[in-house]
Order: sequence, then structure tokens, then C-alpha cells
Amino acid sequence: MLALLHAASSSEVRNLRVDDIEPINRTVQLGKRPHPVPMDPASWSVLQRCLAHRESQRTDNPHVIVTKITKSGRSAASTAYVSHLMDPCGVPPRTLRCTRLPDLVNTLDPKLVAAVLGMDPEGFMIYLADHVEAGRLPEQRERRH
Repeated sequence: MLALLHAASSSEVRNLRVDDIEPINRTVQLGKRPHPVPMDPASWSVLQRCLAHRESQRTDNPHVIVTKITKSGRSAASTAYVSHLMDPCGVPPRTLRCTRLPDLVNTLDPKLVAAVLGMDPEGFMIYLADHVEAGRLPEQRERRH
């Protein structure tokens, strides 16, 4: 959900810690993003289920994603573990992120997208398409006059 709706990278998900979650505001600090990311109801619900599962593991590991291997320690889940979480769906998290960012940036205001995702607007410039929809261009006649 974080990759699909919030363009979270695997690293951001993997390193997400319980203390990165602000329940009162329903925000999450993802990685090094400059602002906390507001959670929509669906993402918040999934996150709450993850936290409930984590609590049932009775672990002191500070990360949200806890595996059998990391349960007794304090390290994050492995990169391989997180990258294979979506294998049953047939879509890797990287694909979700790489398709979500260009879609958002090219259909909405990049500054608005940056604010909602808690990222710097400059980081989105690489996702801007190099074309403009015909409906957004002035008529050819208007340019000649």
C-alpha cells in the first residue's frame, strides 16, 4: 500500500520503525523525506494490521516489518525479504513506485504531489513527461497573432 499509494521505496518500507508513526495525526515519516506523509484510510488500516501482527510477535525490534530472523534482534528485514513480499501478486514494489510517481506528477501539480508525499518538489522533475497534452496547448492560430 505504501508503494502503491505513497510511492514509498522498498528501503523506506524496510526501514520504517514504530516510532516513525504518529497515530494522532495519522502520519508516517518515510525515510529521509522532509515531511511526514499523511496516511489515507486504506493505508492506515493496513499499517494498523501490520502493527497488530508485529505486536503478536512479542519483539523488541523497533521496525514495523519483523521476520523470523529479525524478531530477536534490532535490525531491519533484509532487502531481499522486502523485495519479494509482493511476489504472490506478480508486481514488485519497485514497479508500483515507478509507475505511481510519473502518473501523479504528470496528472497533478508536482508541487502538490511533493507536499502530499512529503518529498522535495525538485525530486519529481525527472518524472515529468517531455510532452504537453493537446488540450493544454493554445490553438495554433493564437500563436501566430
